[in-house]
Formats: sequence, structure tokens, C-alpha cells
Amino acid sequence: MNEKLIQIEHLKQYFPVGGIGKNKKYVKAVDDVSFYINKGETLGLVGESGCGKTTTGRTLLRLYEPTAGRILYKDEVIFDSETKTAVNMLPYRKKMQIVFQDPYASLDPRMTVGDIVGEAIDIHKLASSKQDRQDQIISLLQKVGLNSEHANRYAHEFSGGQRQRVGIARALAVNPEFIVCDEPISALDVSIQAQVVNMFEDLQAELGLTYLFIAHDISVVKHISNRIGVMYLGKLVELADSYELTFHNMHPYTRSLISAIPVADPKTARENQRIALKGDVPSPLNPPSGCRFRTRCPYASELCAQKEPEWKEVTPGHFTACHHLDKLN
Repeated sequence: MNEKLIQIEHLKQYFPVGGIGKNKKYVKAVDDVSFYINKGETLGLVGESGCGKTTTGRTLLRLYEPTAGRILYKDEVIFDSETKTAVNMLPYRKKMQIVFQDPYASLDPRMTVGDIVGEAIDIHKLASSKQDRQDQIISLLQKVGLNSEHANRYAHEFSGGQRQRVGIARALAVNPEFIVCDEPISALDVSIQAQVVNMFEDLQAELGLTYLFIAHDISVVKHISNRIGVMYLGKLVELADSYELTFHNMHPYTRSLISAIPVADPKTARENQRIALKGDVPSPLNPPSGCRFRTRCPYASELCAQKEPEWKEVTPGHFTACHHLDKLN
């Protein structure tokens, strides 16, 4: 599991939102993010809505063309802003796939489920005959808990959980190695969420998949991930092993997220002090100087306003960016 499958270095994604020349304004959705994902592991990415999790996942797959940075897949450079390298992504689309957040919006209402799943098989010419194509589609549907009768139905005939299963079958159609799971359970009923998470784990064990699992519910991410990264306003603020991040976190923002996880035992819940953050998330159009979390941080000082904290490895495999680690630990 120590073979790096995918790696991003200093990835940036800025979206222009008006202005001309020097006055041009950008939303800094992803701003200097670096991490790697080992083959066969799940990296969880958590944070509040609008912090840049989804944009990171889509930029990594080059569904959005990155503003700057490097993306490597198995040590092959697929994007590098410095050398102006941007390879053709079609061969990589077979290896890297995405499961979208909204199963209602991500499936074409005019296509049958069989055609939705079979489209990738057609594009990459993975079927030797019509019968082979049909067999592959039925096999994929069965893999995600649907049956052959579902192939001739349309997306509107399914529940949310079933639609998301169709989305997962579509991602698996090209037999990928890496899947970006973009909040795949946030639009589903709680009763269905556990089934879908378990299915992701079963598919990973069966097919040897690697995941980037994006979610805002840290309790779900904690369950499925080997390592977890925490994002705030376009920046990665902490990255560590799942257990380490849950019980030995170092960043004040991570502490606040962990404290919000509900505990089933009332006695333990009363003893656990919830760390409530003051204020709202600043606008990514005009982020605070220095540390972006300083406007809501109880430990903020003058240094935090003047200087951006350095992203560093504090203990082996545990990275964080904070000026006041001495106060927190």
C-alpha cells in the first residue's frame, strides 16, 4: 500500500468572477493543496460546504483545468503548469472515474439505465459484440445490487439510493483503478447511507480500488478512510491517519469538527465539550491575510494575520499548518 497511485503538488484552482486587468477578481476555490493517495487506500477529504473539497476532486481528474500545480498518476505527469504539460486525458478516463454527489442531476433522463452504464463501454470500445456489451451491463448492475430488469428503465423510475447505485455502476464500467467519490451519500436517506458505504468497501476489497472520499460528515469519513485530510477555505489544514486525526488532532478547526460528532452514550456526550466556532466562513473572493482560519480561531494572534502558517510534518505521517501548535498540545 506504499505505492503512490496519484499525487498532487501545489494544486490551485481559481475561477474568474469579473473585473479587468489588474482589477480582475478570482474565487480561490483550491489554493496550494498537496497530497498523495497510495494504491488500494481511501483518503477522506472533509470540511464545511464551500471549502473546495469537490473542486479539488474535479480538478484532480481535470474535469476543471487546473490554474497551477502538478498532477501525477503512477509517477506520470498528466498536468504541470510550469512546463505547460497537459496530456490527453482520454486514456486516463479508463483509469480514473467519479461518482457525483447528486444522483438526480447526474443521470441523463432521456437514456435507459442500460445505455447510461453502457456509454463508457461504447466510448472505450470495451465490448466485442452486442451480446458482450449487454452481459457487461447486467454484470455491473448486479455488482451494485440491481438486476437485469433495471437495464431497460429510466432514471426517474428509481429511488435516490438506486440512482446512486446506477452512478456507481457507470463509474465501474471502464474497470478503473481510482474513483473520486464526491459526497456520494449526502443526498441519500440515512437508512440507505450505510448500505452504500458498505458497498464501496466491498467493491474496494473485490476490485482493489483506490478512493478519494469527499464528505462533510466526518463520522462517515472516519469509518471508511485510511487517512483523512481537513480543508478550510481552499487550504488543507491537517492530514493524518484516520485514528490519529480522530484522537490526536492538532489543528483548532479539526478539533471543532471532531467535537461535533454525535456520541450515542448520554454520559460521554455530556462530558465531551462541544467546540463551537464563532462567526461565518469568510468569502473565498476575499480571504483573510495570513492564516485563513484566524477570524474564527480562539488562539489567533498578530502573527496569524501577518504570516501564512507553514504546512509541515509534525509527527511521521501527520501534517498540519498552524502557528500555535504549542498552545494546542
